[in-house]
Amino acid sequence: MNRPLPAARADRPGHSDRPGRVAALGRLLVLTAVVPAELVLLVVVIGSFVLWFGLGIFVLFPSTTRLARAAAGLARAYAGRWSGVPVPPPYLPRPGLERTLHGWFWTGHDYHKNRWFASVARNIRWLWKDPATWRDVLWVVLNPLVGGVLAATPPLLLGVGLYALAGTVLPLPGPDLGPLRALLGGRPAPALTPALTLALGLASTAAGPALARPALRLHGRWTHALLGPTERSRLALRVEQLTETRLDATEAQAAELRRIERDLHDGAQARLVAVSLRLGAVAALIDRDPAQAKTVVTEAQENVTQALQELRDLVRGIHPPVLAERGLAEGLRALALDVPLRVEVRAELPGRAESPVESAVYYAVSEALTNAVKHARARHAAVELVHVGGLLRAEVTDDGRGGADPGRGSGLRGIQRRLAAFDGTLTLISPPGGPTRLTMELPCALSSPRTSTS
Repeated sequence: MNRPLPAARADRPGHSDRPGRVAALGRLLVLTAVVPAELVLLVVVIGSFVLWFGLGIFVLFPSTTRLARAAAGLARAYAGRWSGVPVPPPYLPRPGLERTLHGWFWTGHDYHKNRWFASVARNIRWLWKDPATWRDVLWVVLNPLVGGVLAATPPLLLGVGLYALAGTVLPLPGPDLGPLRALLGGRPAPALTPALTLALGLASTAAGPALARPALRLHGRWTHALLGPTERSRLALRVEQLTETRLDATEAQAAELRRIERDLHDGAQARLVAVSLRLGAVAALIDRDPAQAKTVVTEAQENVTQALQELRDLVRGIHPPVLAERGLAEGLRALALDVPLRVEVRAELPGRAESPVESAVYYAVSEALTNAVKHARARHAAVELVHVGGLLRAEVTDDGRGGADPGRGSGLRGIQRRLAAFDGTLTLISPPGGPTRLTMELPCALSSPRTSTS
């Protein structure tokens, strides 16, 4: 029985388990406790602006701005992990620093002879022109008040309620009612009866935990409203991503062409040249030594057969015929038969993806299985394939030793580059000791309804 590929909760961007009331209160207390540090940061940021605009000392601006960005980054992380509101970083990419043939440094706006001055000028202009910088500054100014009130209200209600309940049985000092007495024109303030105190204490004690999770969620939305990406930053990041993807695709295409040329030169071409030489020798032998000529023809035939096989292997390396004939699911099953470990393939596809997408997924799965054999020393692997919500998702799991890291090998980086050409993503979970799980997602549409069964 086929089943859709289960999406692991840990793999979903921005996913956060809904905290209990006690956990939410604890998180709100932490957010309240950092308010004094935020006030210190506010003083530092204001001081840097005063030094710049008042005394012309601009060197502190990049440092304080980066400090504000670090604090904003922590706020985004807390919003995603604690409040369940993912807040991606909105910053524009930092422009490069180019050195001209004459030794000057170009910042994208002006030239500098000294590299340090060029870096400072580049950083100041970059930070000044980025709208996210001023959103960070606005967050530094407003969050101690707005965020502090949102975070402190539920714990404060709980604390006041518990204090009121304790006051009904213990001789605790009451609040100073002097201001209230002044508002009443010197008349004594109305006293709270024990019953009213008990009722207010119970209501406040119940309201604190009840409001904890909504307040935590609202705090996350407040953070997203100020620190989330703007349309300009989204477009800039998208352009950068597409530029990098195009460069990777161009390099991969050039490398593939070099591989094809090398395989043709060293394989089929060499054998066809040998066949040509042997056939030339046959013309000289056919009259005076027919037996030897027959042997040469047999050897030439063997070379032609080997050359055809090498050409078939080369074509299979470009685009496996099984993909064109039977589709991705059957192609992966055929691939599993050639892998030296037990591989289970489960697929549920209501149609066929585009040929380039099928090829990309095929080779990405092939690379993942090769890594499972070569590096993870796995004995069993599973491949699951499904199309959900406009995404073609392939998941490869193995029972190997784990510890896979894209930074230490070219195989996983190659998979990332291959998927990035189609706007795809790669999620890796590989703790030491295993198991390893690779999840590949590519946006695509399916055509010609067809269901593959396992």
